[in-house]
Amino acid sequence: MAIATAQWGQLSTIVIMAIALGMDAFSLGIGLGMRGIRLLHIIYISMVIAIFHILMPLMGMFTGHYVSTILGGVAVATGGGLLVLLGCHMIYSSMSSGRTPYLNIGTVWGLLLFSLSVSIDSFAVGISLGLFASEIVITVILFGIFGGAMSVMGLMLGRRVGKWMGEYGEAFGGVILLAFGLKFLF
Repeated sequence: MAIATAQWGQLSTIVIMAIALGMDAFSLGIGLGMRGIRLLHIIYISMVIAIFHILMPLMGMFTGHYVSTILGGVAVATGGGLLVLLGCHMIYSSMSSGRTPYLNIGTVWGLLLFSLSVSIDSFAVGISLGLFASEIVITVILFGIFGGAMSVMGLMLGRRVGKWMGEYGEAFGGVILLAFGLKFLF
């Protein structure tokens, strides 16, 4: 019973982190969606973002696992500190006046750059999770599912509404990562 509770706790933590990381794709998707975007293009963009939300944390987890073998007992504090820094950076960047410059996502390079920009924080979280030795397959699949789904929701919502959520979505994701980082530190 205690093992099932621990596994449920780890799974719920990963789901919440996947949602927090997906908030970046959601908020930037709102901005892109407000420019007017076709439904087929929304699906294509979201699939690429989902792939990046799988690959980036996977690379981060392997990096984090390697670092944890070097750092040993300091690994949990290091991972928690990374989450705190990433959460603070997400909050700061969401409140800065200069939003993301226009990207032409109609080109391959523009789409790859956009997908990388909304997935780069997944790499840092992957490093932290690699330090904690979490379940790799479940984590990257959930990150990909939520990253893709949140980008679809953001792009669709952006087609329908104004910018009211775009400014706050990334900040909300940052607060969640900051909270988990503090939990691991204390």
